[in-house]
Amino acid sequence: MAHEHHGNSAAPRLRYHGILPALLGTTVCLSVAHAADTTGPKAHQTVPASPATLNAPRTAPAEHVAEHIVVHRIPDSAPGNQPGGGLIHPQDGVKSVSTVSQDFISKQAPMATAFQLAAMLPGANVSSSDPMGFSPNTDITVRGLDNSAIGYVLEGMPLNDVAAYSGTPSQFADSENYQEIALSQGSADLDSPVLNAAGGLMNLTFRDPAKKAGGDASVSYGSYNTNREFIRLDTGDIAHTGIRGFVSYSHGATDNWRGPGRDEKQHVDFKFLKEWGQGNRASLIGTFNTTITSWYPEPTMDTWKSDGIKGQNNLLAHYDSSNPENGANYWRLWRDGERTLYGGAPVHLTLTDHLTLDVTPYAQLAYGNWPGGSTLSETGLYQGTQALSDTLNLPGAQDGVGVVRADYTQRSYRSGFTSALHYKTGWNDFVLGYWYDYGDDNEQQPFTAVQTNGYAPDIWAQNGRDVIRLSNGERLLGGSFHTISQTNALFIGDHMSLLHDHLAIDLGFKAVMMSRDGTNSMPGPQYHVGSNSMEPLPRLGVRWRIDAENQIFFNATTNFRAPDQSALYNTYDPSSGEMYGTGSADVRNEYSISEELGYRRTGRWIIGSLTLFNYNFTNRQISTQAVQNGSIVSTTMNAGGQTSRGVDVEIGLRPWHHFSPYVSGEYLHATIDNDLMSGGDLLRTRGRIAVRSPTLQAAAGLSYDDGHIFGVATVHYTGHQYATFTNDERVSDHTTGDLAIGYRFSDHIHLHQPTLRMNFINITNEHYLSGVASPTMNAKDTIGVYGTTIAGSAPNYFIGGGFAALFTASTGF
Repeated sequence: MAHEHHGNSAAPRLRYHGILPALLGTTVCLSVAHAADTTGPKAHQTVPASPATLNAPRTAPAEHVAEHIVVHRIPDSAPGNQPGGGLIHPQDGVKSVSTVSQDFISKQAPMATAFQLAAMLPGANVSSSDPMGFSPNTDITVRGLDNSAIGYVLEGMPLNDVAAYSGTPSQFADSENYQEIALSQGSADLDSPVLNAAGGLMNLTFRDPAKKAGGDASVSYGSYNTNREFIRLDTGDIAHTGIRGFVSYSHGATDNWRGPGRDEKQHVDFKFLKEWGQGNRASLIGTFNTTITSWYPEPTMDTWKSDGIKGQNNLLAHYDSSNPENGANYWRLWRDGERTLYGGAPVHLTLTDHLTLDVTPYAQLAYGNWPGGSTLSETGLYQGTQALSDTLNLPGAQDGVGVVRADYTQRSYRSGFTSALHYKTGWNDFVLGYWYDYGDDNEQQPFTAVQTNGYAPDIWAQNGRDVIRLSNGERLLGGSFHTISQTNALFIGDHMSLLHDHLAIDLGFKAVMMSRDGTNSMPGPQYHVGSNSMEPLPRLGVRWRIDAENQIFFNATTNFRAPDQSALYNTYDPSSGEMYGTGSADVRNEYSISEELGYRRTGRWIIGSLTLFNYNFTNRQISTQAVQNGSIVSTTMNAGGQTSRGVDVEIGLRPWHHFSPYVSGEYLHATIDNDLMSGGDLLRTRGRIAVRSPTLQAAAGLSYDDGHIFGVATVHYTGHQYATFTNDERVSDHTTGDLAIGYRFSDHIHLHQPTLRMNFINITNEHYLSGVASPTMNAKDTIGVYGTTIAGSAPNYFIGGGFAALFTASTGF
């Protein structure tokens, strides 16, 4: 720790451990300088002498002691100085918010995703498929609401998929660049550019670029032949313009921890910042991600019980040319290629002493291919509902059936902006804002022939010469639709601070207008589809500060969500012309009302909160997966009404002898409000527990950091959760634990805090089902309300990642 010098440089120093450090929660250094007063200003003053003075004997001038007390406060952001090891932070708003800071993030595996980093927070239930975070086979639920019900925002720009609302956390950013991950479990902010956030908002913040040129670098190696390299360069002040920035690059690769396959990822993050005047700030931020990942099959309960992590729950390592049905399970046919680019330019301007303006333009480009191995007949083909006379010549076909790769491509473009004008006067802070969002989404399903050795060219399915074409030159397609969506939202609000800020009241109203205009290019009864929605979304929040350490808060919000785009369109089987799914423009929007009542304490040692919550849904949208001609695609199902009630709790201790414990937990009671229609009859679902809604969750962490030695041990328990609406199949409860240990060296020459660390993930090597990938109405045949037999359909599940160890060496420079 650097010390300032006052007075004589030889002044003694003493370390003080009294009341002042206890109040500040830090170590205080005192510098005491001794100097004769002849060196001060009074030595040059003329003081009239009294007679007594003139007659007094002459003596040496008296020496006075000047004492300078310098208090050095260790910043809260310093490693090891944050409560709960960086898993909790004091809050002062009208709603529940939980945070993960860089103090915790920097000790985790460097390729950990935003989902994995937030897994310790109350209400967060992460279902993963691999321990290293590469696989897109992942989900997060918050208070029982899945991935697609959560908004993801990076410094004001949305990250959700334009068609399905979901977020893919491995695409967002590299963990080294996060300053904070904040999870608002109950609602999104009034000005957030999201439509689907009944489950809350995950707000991601980048670190600011350093003011001095430098950077950071790290290398990692571990289980499953995992390797990762990362470098970040900070420009410092560029040519005395006040602009500073950083650019980072990472590369990572890993073998599938079960079954064959290898994932590879390259990622770029950047941020450039200019600050000036009284709080003016403008930045340019962005991320680019390109990845190819290998699919992890999602088992049914029967195959899980029979084979576990082996056998039929894995893809084939070698191509089987003798059996088309078996050959379709060759792992190279299931590689998922994706590229995404996010960019935004958040600007904050201080216009007057009372008026500020926030504007964030943004854009998003994405292309992906979600393929799967499948089989296709060489004759009797259909394009939509239109019969074809074409005969295909598929390599290695047997009895007129050959193996193909069923590509499912999505090319999307999204752009928009948010704007908010704040006027602050007296105890009011008014806001008036507008959000506009434009989305252009094109999804198609071509097919690629598979050679007799299992090779299928062009994993991206962008080269038109490689896909199967008909005699007229057109591509054979299983689906093709194009959607233009536009969102306009006006919002107005007021934050009132009363009684010397003991009482805070937030009032807000948001009017959202959303239109979709789409075309289905497949021959058949459907060509044009469209939908229009207008929803009023009022909100109210109150916070009462009892004293400096205790608060209570209440928050009531409304949320709206339109179904996924896939719900609008018909899809067809090219081998028969039959519809896989029937689309409809008459889709019903989800609408929810949520309330929170909570208590917070920010004490000398303990920071914590207790939150009671209640949700009421109509037309609850449940995200699930469907198989379309061999490809796994996202879709939604209408689950009717739902009521969710529960309590969240989290407590963190400020560092005590370098130890910082943290605990969180949730009790959730989520029930279906009505019987659901299935196959022309009603399933008996009223009063059943909602899917993906574990009754109990708990997490605990213990951090240690003395500036050099550090470690974090965490354990997470997730109770059982149902996979069907009739509650006839469920995932068992499970407990997992992670461990991180490391050593941080002192600065050496040009290296800043070189660090070595080991991460151990799932330290008990628990083999478990981590979550529900695709819920169904009922797993077993059942009798409906009207007496008919409703056939069961088996849900699919995520298999949690096994044990992994990772070594990382990193340094600043």
